[in-house]
Amino acid sequence: MSVSIIIRAFNEGRHLPRLLEGLRQQTLKDVELILVDSGSMDDTVVVATSYGARVVHIAPQEFTFGRSLNLGVQAATGDLAVIASAHVYPVYPDWLERLVEPFQDAQVALSYGKQRGMETTKFSEHQIFALWFPEQSQPRQAHPFCNNANACIRRALWQEHPYDETLTGLEDLAWAKWALGQGHTLAYVAEAEIIHIHDERPAGVFRRYEREAMAFKRIYPEAHFSLYDVLRMVTGNVLSDVRHAARQRVLWSNFASILWFRWMQFWGTYRGYRQSAEWNWQLRQTFYYPRGMEAEHRAGRDVERIRYKNG
Repeated sequence: MSVSIIIRAFNEGRHLPRLLEGLRQQTLKDVELILVDSGSMDDTVVVATSYGARVVHIAPQEFTFGRSLNLGVQAATGDLAVIASAHVYPVYPDWLERLVEPFQDAQVALSYGKQRGMETTKFSEHQIFALWFPEQSQPRQAHPFCNNANACIRRALWQEHPYDETLTGLEDLAWAKWALGQGHTLAYVAEAEIIHIHDERPAGVFRRYEREAMAFKRIYPEAHFSLYDVLRMVTGNVLSDVRHAARQRVLWSNFASILWFRWMQFWGTYRGYRQSAEWNWQLRQTFYYPRGMEAEHRAGRDVERIRYKNG
């Protein structure tokens, strides 16, 4: 099966070279590379074209995650569409090979891989990655959780059902829910590991969880999240993070970030459940055009890691 890689980007000139260098070192060759750029003002487009990517442009005023992915997949020619955020990079040279492997099973509609943080990633974010992306693969997953920072879909199924362009996030969850409803299955591939550069400030964490909660409420209208849930989830997760940080002897250097991260995560979720669905330019700017991030890697398999020039 032929493979196209779709990368979403906005002002990612700092992080994009590492991802593209990682793609160059993959064992799976001859893939189509498409970058969907939403109005970058740095050298994102120049960097992408220097690595042979075809660039698709989307105006910032038109951007949603679903819209940008639909444009990218529409421009692709591969049987499989691999989706990656511009601020991720693969850990191993067989990342792509492993991510597309599950599609030998004709019932698989989507695969997604493991995500891990780096040295600058907040402690609580590391805990979330470990919870959401375990060490054990699941070749036939019955629930719709997935993540388009590191995923692959059958393009023929996308042609039947494109991404929802009206959602403020979680377009991947909505698509996976549809695919499961059509009798397909999902695959989680722990070996297809990437580093996800998420080093947000408190306001960025709040915005991320707010817009995802708005989308979740659209996908699952029956869902509820009360002030009691905020207090319960903040308390439970802070205590869990503190316990794990203490065991790792890193509590005092991470205590403050644990408190603010978990508060912003669940306060943002609460506020998102109560937001209006009106989707205007001001809201787009708030959710989709935040400030930047940073990068490094972690340990893992019996496969030699990719050696990046900058560390």
